[in-house]
Amino acid sequence: MQEQPESAFVPGLTARVELTVTDADTAQAVGSGDVPVLGTPRVVALAEAATVAATATRMPAGMTTVGLRVELDHRAPTPVGRTVAAEARLATVDGRRLLFEVAVTDGADTVAQGRVERVLVDRRRFVERATRTA
Repeated sequence: MQEQPESAFVPGLTARVELTVTDADTAQAVGSGDVPVLGTPRVVALAEAATVAATATRMPAGMTTVGLRVELDHRAPTPVGRTVAAEARLATVDGRRLLFEVAVTDGADTVAQGRVERVLVDRRRFVERATRTA
């Protein structure tokens, strides 16, 4: 019997990624507002980067994960020059679906918190399907 690719992942996998906020990361720069603080789209991207990092060392050959759902509360502003860290923890594996709990912190303060759901897919087939012309 062939092992299923999703069996490579077990709840509890974690990863942490950091970002030092620059002008390019602000709400003004990414078009999500008009204030010079870390923009919500960059917070989401950082949280997703942590989920990708959590699965990277166990990713079966030819497979990848793609984002399915993000639920994130962006609770506090972060000014340019400050470093934030996103930590992802794989909470649930349901077949090919991977549910992560994520937190973004600025020192001891929680900047954002939520969940990110990703799906394990065959990378080649996914890209072929996405780039097919009508």
